[in-house]
Amino acid sequence: MNVAALIAWLVTALGGFYLLGKWLAGGGVRGPSRFPAPVIFGHFLLAAAGLIVWIVFLIAHAKALAWTAFVILVPVAALGFTMFFRWIGVHRGVTAPAPAPARVGASSAAAATPATSATPATSATPATSAAAAAVPAERHLPVPVVLAHGALAATTLVLVLLAALGA
Repeated sequence: MNVAALIAWLVTALGGFYLLGKWLAGGGVRGPSRFPAPVIFGHFLLAAAGLIVWIVFLIAHAKALAWTAFVILVPVAALGFTMFFRWIGVHRGVTAPAPAPARVGASSAAAATPATSATPATSATPATSAAAAAVPAERHLPVPVVLAHGALAATTLVLVLLAALGA
């Protein structure tokens, strides 16, 4: 169980490194993002600290270290859920088809369509460039990697809990 938790944690960390790299490459801290930098880096640093504690537990076989690793994982999971729920909003906004531009004298159905931008578009070029500039960094995160990272993180949390109970 202990080694299975380590393997799950390492694979989860690889996915996390990939997601962090995509987020940074997509603008990350410098660009628009719904992920506050302290949440991203807190998630990363706590997960890395917990992994180090887990490796020390595997070497030392001290029950307190197993429980410490589990306790560290709890806020890691909370931060992960925070990012996941913020990412869902960005993901849904990206995958939803953009509404057709309203014409002068458009029907009431067009008026009922929610606006996608706070700034009115005067021509196609400025609206396109403004939309491109406002793309959150999370938009670049691939869905399969996000889902696999979350599933492996949940698996890691359960395996660490079971190992701590059995230590």
